[in-house]
Amino acid sequence: MTEEEKKYKTRLHCAALVGEIDAKEIEALAAAGYEGVETRAWNVDVAKAREGRRIAEANGIKIHSVMCSGTFTQGDDVAKSEAERLKGALRIAAEYGASAMLVVPGRVDDPGIRPWEFDIEFDPETLLVSKVVKGDNAPYAGYIKAQNDATLSAVRNVPRIASAAAYEGVTVGLENVWNNLWVAPEFLAAFIHSFDNVRIKSYFDLGNHVKYSPTPNWLRALGKNSIVKLHFKDFLLTDHTNPHGGRFVPIGQGSNDWTLIRQTLDDIGYSGFATMEFEEQESLKFTAEQNVRKFKNFFNGVDINDGV
Repeated sequence: MTEEEKKYKTRLHCAALVGEIDAKEIEALAAAGYEGVETRAWNVDVAKAREGRRIAEANGIKIHSVMCSGTFTQGDDVAKSEAERLKGALRIAAEYGASAMLVVPGRVDDPGIRPWEFDIEFDPETLLVSKVVKGDNAPYAGYIKAQNDATLSAVRNVPRIASAAAYEGVTVGLENVWNNLWVAPEFLAAFIHSFDNVRIKSYFDLGNHVKYSPTPNWLRALGKNSIVKLHFKDFLLTDHTNPHGGRFVPIGQGSNDWTLIRQTLDDIGYSGFATMEFEEQESLKFTAEQNVRKFKNFFNGVDINDGV
């Protein structure tokens, strides 16, 4: 029995983000201790996906997810075309043996609101926003409309790929990147829950939301049944001279309380993969073995930098 199994009920698995599946890279990741990979290579043919799966499995690596991105906020005609593209990508994800595919459901322009200024009011039934800051919201009328249009478009169009996801046995993981949408834990949770579909969940990034609210708040709002995968990333909160509220930094050098995050994941019952993303060139200074050590420290609830 491992230290993690003794301390926590849930199990986490470490993964790296890769492009096309390359035998030498996969061999190196396996040697470093990675258990899986997430690939950006959604636009390959079936034969290449099958070969990628063969290479990964031969090295004890699981291709657990495919990053496909995408958006449904460029009009209905584009959304229909996007849905067809995503259906094809789901087929490829299934050939890789992936259990999830990451999709970004929408983006809107920067509203000019600093992270600490948001005070979202929304209807939990319709998901429509009425206010985004305290006081006068007139200056943000355009953003409120864009937010509501994006939500309605996603709610209308994401289900178009649900049947294909079910057929392929792949769960669609909606990731809320820095897209100026659903910037409160309860709001994002209401959006994800509105689909009420086991094949449509959240692909939650542990670093993307820190500037709005501590990561455990988002995890508790979403809950176990709404999270399909995790991205492993850190963010350092700074003073208000930074309009973004801070910056991405190497894992363990930011504002995430990793011990509390691990306990929260256990409390909500999440088990599964976490994929490390590099948002800062400095992160690349760490070796694959050091990054795996950070994963293991996180998984075991100890100082994330211990022995790194």
